[in-house]
Amino acid sequence: MKALWVLLLQSILLPVWAVTPQFEKKVFTAKSGNELLYRVLYPENYDASAKKKYPLVLFLHGGGERGTDNEKQLMHGAEQFLNPVNREKYPAIVLFPQCPPEFYWALDSRPEKSLDNKVFPQNPPLSKIFVSVKELLDKFIADERVDTRRIYVVGLSMGGMGTFDMAARYPDLFAAAVPICGGVYPERLASAAKKVKFRIFHGDADGVVPVKNSREIYTYLKKAGADVEYIEFPGCNHGSWGPAFNRTDFMEWIFKQTK
Repeated sequence: MKALWVLLLQSILLPVWAVTPQFEKKVFTAKSGNELLYRVLYPENYDASAKKKYPLVLFLHGGGERGTDNEKQLMHGAEQFLNPVNREKYPAIVLFPQCPPEFYWALDSRPEKSLDNKVFPQNPPLSKIFVSVKELLDKFIADERVDTRRIYVVGLSMGGMGTFDMAARYPDLFAAAVPICGGVYPERLASAAKKVKFRIFHGDADGVVPVKNSREIYTYLKKAGADVEYIEFPGCNHGSWGPAFNRTDFMEWIFKQTK
C-alpha cells in the first residue's frame, strides 16, 4: 500500500513532460551521423499499414527546453495534444524534436546583441540542427501515413524563430505556421506569404523577444497579401504561449488549414 501511495504522489509531483509515455522516445540518425532526439505522438489506434492519412505537426520548443534528456521539450505544448478531447477531435502525428544545448533552431548559435528582427541574417544557411530536423520530416512523410496537404509547424520563443525559418525555407511543405513570440528578417517570408497561412502570437510586455518583431512581420505579410492573423496579449511578458494555448480555437485553427 505504501508503495502505491509513493507512486501516486510521484505522478502528482512530476511535471507533465516527465510522465507522457504516449509520446514515444526516439533517436533519429541523420545522414551526417548526427543524432537528433525526438518524441512522437501517434493518433490513437494508429495503423501505419492502413490507407488513412493524418496531419503532421512539427513542434519547436523554446531555448529553456534544450537538452539531452529527450524530455524537457514536452514542457510546453504537449498537454494540448494529449488532451483526450483533442486527440479524438484532431488525430495527428506530432513531432517534438529536442535541440541540443549548444545549438539554436534557426541559427547555429544565439544572436549575441539582441533578438530584434534586424539582427537576424537576410540569407542564413540552414542550421546544423535543422538539417537533421528536415531529414526527420522527410522520413515521416515517406514512411508514415502523412497527409501532405496538412503539415504544420508550431513553435515558441526560439521555436517561434524556428517556425518562421522553416516556413521561409519550405513554403511548399507547410500548410500553416504558428510562431509564438518569435522573430525573423521579414523579407525572408516573401515566398511563404502566398503559400503558408500564419497565426502569430506575442505579449506586448515581452522583455525577452521584442513585441515589435511580430508587429513588423505581420505588417510585412499583410502587405504581401498573406493569409495572416496576429494576436497580441496586453500585459503579457515572454510566456505568451500560455494564453495562446488556452484559446478555445488554438487547435481548431491549426487543423482546419489545408494546402
